[in-house]
This record gives sequence, structure tokens and C-alpha cells, in this order.
Amino acid sequence: MDQEKLLEAINQTMPFGKYAGRKLLELPEPYLVWFHGKGFPAGKLGQQLALIYEVKLNGLEDMLRPLLKG
Repeated sequence: MDQEKLLEAINQTMPFGKYAGRKLLELPEPYLVWFHGKGFPAGKLGQQLALIYEVKLNGLEDMLRPLLKG
């Protein structure tokens, strides 16, 4: 996995919806599970959401939390 892509994904801000303005790593797991069931959006954001879903699914969130910016 590309470290830069991971850093970019965890620091990406959710651009729409109930959790607009939150960093993707800070999204609640049930929200990501919902996206997983419905389908992630197309493009880069969808890929980033899928990555964060995998991070949370595998219990890696706490390890990555120190890498959040701002």
C-alpha cells in the first residue's frame, strides 16, 4: 500500500452528507458499513472510503489516529 495514499485518505474531509466536514478516519464505522452495502461513490473519494472501511474493519484506526492533521 502506498503510504502517501493512506495519509491522504485518512486526512481527506468528507465533502457531503450527515458527516460533511469530518476527516474520513473519524467517520463512524456504521456509516462506512452502510456505504459498503450500498456501494461507495465512484472515483477517488469512493476508493478512499473503501480504504478507511478496511482500516476500521481490521482495527487499525487507533494506530493511524496520530497521523491526522489539524
